[in-house]
Amino acid sequence: MKRSLMTATALCALALGVAACASLGMNQANAANAAAEIEAAALEAAAATAATTDDGPSGRREYPVTAEGAAAFIADAETRMTALGEEAARIAWTRATNITFDTMWLESKINAEVTETQVALAGQAAAFNDVEVPADVRRKLNLLRLGIVLPAPARPGAAAELSDITTRLDSTYSVGKFEYQGRQITLDEANILIADSRNPAETKALYEGWRTISPVMAADYARMVEIANEGSRELGFADTGAMWRAGYDMDPDAFAAETDRLWEQVKPFYENLHCYVRGRLNAKYGDAVQPDHGPIRADLLGNMWSQQWGNIYDVVAPTTGGESSYDLTNLLTSQNYDAMRMVRTGEGFYTSLGLAPLPQTFWERSMITRPRDREVVCHASAWNLDNVDDIRIKMCTQVNGDDFYTVHHELGHNYYQRAYNKQPLLFRNGANDGFHEAIGDFVGLSALTPTYLNQIGLLQTTPGAEEDIPFLLKMALDKIAFLPFGLMVDRWRWDVFSGETSPAEYNDAWSADMLKYQGLVPPGPRPAGAFDPGAKYHIPGNTPYTRYFLAHIYQFQFQRAACKQAGWTGPLHRCSIYGNKEVGERFNAMLEMGQSRPWPEAMEAFTGERGNDASAVADYFAPLNTWLTTQNRGKDCGWDA
Repeated sequence: MKRSLMTATALCALALGVAACASLGMNQANAANAAAEIEAAALEAAAATAATTDDGPSGRREYPVTAEGAAAFIADAETRMTALGEEAARIAWTRATNITFDTMWLESKINAEVTETQVALAGQAAAFNDVEVPADVRRKLNLLRLGIVLPAPARPGAAAELSDITTRLDSTYSVGKFEYQGRQITLDEANILIADSRNPAETKALYEGWRTISPVMAADYARMVEIANEGSRELGFADTGAMWRAGYDMDPDAFAAETDRLWEQVKPFYENLHCYVRGRLNAKYGDAVQPDHGPIRADLLGNMWSQQWGNIYDVVAPTTGGESSYDLTNLLTSQNYDAMRMVRTGEGFYTSLGLAPLPQTFWERSMITRPRDREVVCHASAWNLDNVDDIRIKMCTQVNGDDFYTVHHELGHNYYQRAYNKQPLLFRNGANDGFHEAIGDFVGLSALTPTYLNQIGLLQTTPGAEEDIPFLLKMALDKIAFLPFGLMVDRWRWDVFSGETSPAEYNDAWSADMLKYQGLVPPGPRPAGAFDPGAKYHIPGNTPYTRYFLAHIYQFQFQRAACKQAGWTGPLHRCSIYGNKEVGERFNAMLEMGQSRPWPEAMEAFTGERGNDASAVADYFAPLNTWLTTQNRGKDCGWDA
């Protein structure tokens, strides 16, 4: 599936929620015990300045370094963030839905103010690290320290320079076009063409053509890394990647090790899928295009970034028996669905669980289809502009199975945002950033089942067990194929931020990580000066990506728990929770917690489990893994990295 993924902002994420300011390209805040990360020298420096005043945009004010001072600081910070966050969100929405010189200028200006304010708040929060305060105040102080994705240093002009760069990077990506067969095409067009083409020369041209938009970003990106690292060190972190990893209620090194553990749980299944798909591609194209051993040629997988492979199902479908009797896109078009009806259907899933309908303003203010009269950011995202109920989606929706899923996913963000809108401001966020992504993905698992499609009248008859393997294979081509990509994007960035990868090595390191994690290679040698990472939105958009890897674990934990609560006794992959209000009540209770408690408590509230557990992935796909093992007998699986 060509599923779009949301992004978020720095201060807007704190003030408005994780998806509120999607196009600013910064992350939500995550609660964590950052004390071990904040070095003593940095704390002393912050404490020394906590009682000073500052007439600049950050508006630093005086607070005694006491428990009472900490509470007063937090109360004032939340008040200031509310006003500034809404202003930033509305400017960001305007730029994302109408990209012009003026809207870019406005966003760059407000971004600089947001960054300066958040850096100041983070420094002041660190001043109270050694003060005994109530647990909720301590959590909010930690959130302020960890809520900056790209912190600017305190020196004059740094925030403005960083803001200029991030706005330029995001807009360069969003208006990118390249020449194909004598005309300029957008990413939207290229995505459709690469999904449908079965001509290796064409897929190579599309793959390489889109990557011509990103080399111009490389110098800006390297400079951005320098500035953000300088800011991260002022906050007491070794580099920006270390600061990102501190946001998961555990030590940064422990978090990295935990993602390694989860990957090892699912890696054998991915290797099994990789082996099968490679064999089918070899049968389709021959040894000269795709050998039957080693890595897979990335452009043959039907996705511009090879992150999901569902578009080539026709190439890899089972050769005998078990053919799928329906195509979701055909079902939608044959029943005259349009973009608005798809969104109404998505809303209907959530209301069937007992959740309230979307507000009228959602329908009046969302961008549901691509306007024809202006440049916009088509990357799908969900927003809450006032952190209360001005919730919206921004999509260039097309009537197909991919966007049917995406609608259910994005509305998950909106329902999460509204569920926690009565929490204190700093707790109006997901339990961690992976939770925010997993909510919609979890609903999407039900939304793609033939059970649900039958429940809403898209399918007249639910297929029998003979179609389980085709269904699971389609799901695995998106869900399992995504896992190594979800991991490698931030692994590349962590090495960039740490200095392990220099600017001159950016592209070679990206290709090396593709090979190591995904077992993929580009369709041909990459030219000097290539900057392939910049051709993936979340790199120029500066959105941490490990959240999506986590979401692909969490969603199956949620699915297994919800189906158990619903009393479902059949195969996990056929379970739909549509219409189950008991599950909806427990689900909403987790959503309402927001970020007020460490994420294991939120996980336990819904699933009864406190940790990450990829065994639910194995449970869901167990029949397919057995089938793939049989198909791969005698094959030389794996690849050399």
